[in-house]
Amino acid sequence: MSRALLEYVVPWLVDNPDAIQITEVEGERDATILELSVDPDDVGKVIGKRGRIIRALRTLAKASQQEGGAPVMVEVVD
Repeated sequence: MSRALLEYVVPWLVDNPDAIQITEVEGERDATILELSVDPDDVGKVIGKRGRIIRALRTLAKASQQEGGAPVMVEVVD
């Protein structure tokens, strides 16, 4: 569910939605890491002032995970 949520929200934040790539990677302790890659000009828009936007995206991803399921983390990749 978290990946679908990012696929829905992130295009609204950036100028070049065609450059968005979301990759799922297995992390430690069965955690799922969602690596978010955007156009270099849009990285600041995804991170936001003082990291507010990426923090909000991480909160949404955690809230959308299933109860008792593996943790979900969102990382911005250059």
